[in-house]
Amino acid sequence: MLNAMCAFVLVAEDDEKQAELIRRYLEHEGHTVAVVHDGRAALDEVRRRPPDLLVLDVMMPRVDGLGVTRVLRGEGGGGSGSGSGVSSSAGIPILMLTARTTEDDLLLGLDLGADDYLTKPYSPRELMARVRTLLRRARGTHHPVVEGADAVPLVLRAGGLAVDPVRHEVTVDGRLVECTPGEFELLAALAAEPERVFTRPQLLDRIHGSSGYISVRTVDVHVLNLRKKIEEDPRRPRHLVTVFGVGYKLTSAAAFGAAPGAGLGAVAGRGA
Repeated sequence: MLNAMCAFVLVAEDDEKQAELIRRYLEHEGHTVAVVHDGRAALDEVRRRPPDLLVLDVMMPRVDGLGVTRVLRGEGGGGSGSGSGVSSSAGIPILMLTARTTEDDLLLGLDLGADDYLTKPYSPRELMARVRTLLRRARGTHHPVVEGADAVPLVLRAGGLAVDPVRHEVTVDGRLVECTPGEFELLAALAAEPERVFTRPQLLDRIHGSSGYISVRTVDVHVLNLRKKIEEDPRRPRHLVTVFGVGYKLTSAAAFGAAPGAGLGAVAGRGA
């Protein structure tokens, strides 16, 4: 596997000068870069050679960035393995670049499955910092392990729910659940400390680090998307619950597929 400083990055940006600037900065950090200038070409390139990261402009011809995100996150069928050769695209980290400045526009991209966004104009240094963060997160390079000579990464379990930081997989009762890197990081943070109530700023820091450019509403979008994937009834969540006036927690009161009181916890070993 490539390390975080040597990745294949696809840049989809219709402004050729801007695309070339991004390419130069990425290549300076050791990445291999492909550049396309419209959404249809981006989809074709992803299917031909899935990248480690997609830097995606929102305003593009043919298919815009929101449309590209919608298609990519829809592919993979929740891990069903259709054999179409494109299922891996569902988990590709997506960093959106947008000239839209209203919060609703930005959150729409996150709701569709983007992992992070930058508003134009942005500094190239900020862009590279976001790239490094997304690559580290996608590869699970900062998750805890069991100490000792034969260190084994922790698999976080809640009855039938398993969060595997090494495989970067989430399963519910053996069913693979496709999560974006941001959703995975949020769920892993909650599962690592069951019953702890996290504020939105605390969860945002786990997902995006100390950047001050991201709205705390990003956390709400990730939570809503996760509930659709792991809850039997997303409108009445029993596991990823809201603590009104504070934030969110992953509760052990109604463990996935387990007897009452079975609880959550982190155990050494591989995923289900």
